[in-house]
Amino acid sequence: MKPVRMLSGILTVGVWTLASRVLGFLRDVLIANWLGPGATMDAFVAAFRLPNMFRRFFAEGAFNAAFVPMFSKRLEGGGDAQGFAALALSGLSLVLLALTGLAMVFMPVLVWATAQGFAGDARFGMTVEYGRIVFPYIFFISLAALFSGVLNAAGRFAAAAAAPVLLNVMLIAAMTAAWFMDGEVILALVWTIPFAGIAQLALVWVAARRAGFDITPTRPRWTPEMAQLVRIAIPAALAGGVMQINLLVGQQVASNTDKAVSWLYAADRLYQLPLGVVGIAVGIVLLPDLSRRLKAADDAGARIALSRAGEISLALTIPCAVALVVVPIPVVSVLFERGAFSPEDTVATALAVAIYGLGLPAFVLQKLLQPLFFAREDTRNPFRYAVVAMVINAMLAVGLSFYIGWIAAAIATSVAGWVMVWLLMRGARPMGKVAHFDARFRRRIWRIVLAALLMGAVAWLSALWMSPILMMPGLRWLGLLALIGLSGISYFGLGHLIGAFRLGEFRAAFRRG
Repeated sequence: MKPVRMLSGILTVGVWTLASRVLGFLRDVLIANWLGPGATMDAFVAAFRLPNMFRRFFAEGAFNAAFVPMFSKRLEGGGDAQGFAALALSGLSLVLLALTGLAMVFMPVLVWATAQGFAGDARFGMTVEYGRIVFPYIFFISLAALFSGVLNAAGRFAAAAAAPVLLNVMLIAAMTAAWFMDGEVILALVWTIPFAGIAQLALVWVAARRAGFDITPTRPRWTPEMAQLVRIAIPAALAGGVMQINLLVGQQVASNTDKAVSWLYAADRLYQLPLGVVGIAVGIVLLPDLSRRLKAADDAGARIALSRAGEISLALTIPCAVALVVVPIPVVSVLFERGAFSPEDTVATALAVAIYGLGLPAFVLQKLLQPLFFAREDTRNPFRYAVVAMVINAMLAVGLSFYIGWIAAAIATSVAGWVMVWLLMRGARPMGKVAHFDARFRRRIWRIVLAALLMGAVAWLSALWMSPILMMPGLRWLGLLALIGLSGISYFGLGHLIGAFRLGEFRAAFRRG
């Protein structure tokens, strides 16, 4: 994949992901407004985190880390890629059905294990009820992840990236209808989630058929290919489980403070926007590309692909991280502060946003470095590194919570993220030049950092100057858009002038996309 084509793929995934995350923000603004930080929102967040946790554990993280490289190599080498995908689909379906049934029965145990602080108050019963409604979502969204992996391996990124948009569109529509009809917003919210999973699965299944992949379930069989898939997937599943344990440790710490789960959720949604648009998009495009290059013994091409993906991801991520650290309060206030979301909630959420912002480049670099291992069907080393990061996260989150309270969870997450990056970089050294960024990357990266810092100064001064507008009902949205616009113009203008990147590269990629 040529650099311009890679950038085009990343931008295709990024634009659709941006649409999904913007709609996700609107969804979360409505949730914060109509439910507000408190028992109901805490219960919803904890309940919805359960299928999302297992989804990353079984599908997007573990399964696709093993499936995509194996499918890509069969697709590139002329093997029976479609038969392999059909067997994988059948095996995954069987596992997911068993998991869903067990979770429905043992939901109180799951809630106690993930939000022990809820025990003894109304949040526990609500979380159990909501959890049983939303958990079947994992079955549909995990199968959708498999079809998305097929499409991504074939270089078709749009449909898979567009699927998450359906979830947010359906949730926004359901909540809005319930609000205007004086219904219960929370029930409309939770009952829509499994149906949104069905819609997402239908979209990518149809897209795969149109791309020439007629993948249908068959009788599950234990073949050498499936044995290899499981051998690779198990360490990736454990690694994914470790990352989810990090989130759960934070939730356990936060569950002991009223509203803290909601604050961390709102902050998480903010830093997940650039992470999803850039980091996840880079990982989606880079993994099949590296797999194909390594299959063809194209080490030089693999190094170029890694370096260009690194440039793209950091050029778009570092300024976002700086903005989250420098001006979190105006962003949180405009997006969330209304209805049941108070100014005190804004201050608490903004603090978490700033701390997550410090870790944002690390979260994106993880998405960039992990494909180096996954493309070689190596999931054991990332698992070992994730265990080390998990231990550090748990020690910091629990240990610091006795002194600084709930915010320890955010600090631990960011620190553990940087530890994970250091371990991945150290572990990739034996791979040779393939795992080292080239001279162009090294020449540009310090200019990217400088441009982002200068943009941060512009954003801070602009926020001070526009503070009356940012606090004015009816106009503060325009103020926030103006603040984002000024910051973006200053960053891209300064970055172009000092050689951090060339704007023509982005224009060429958009035209190709």
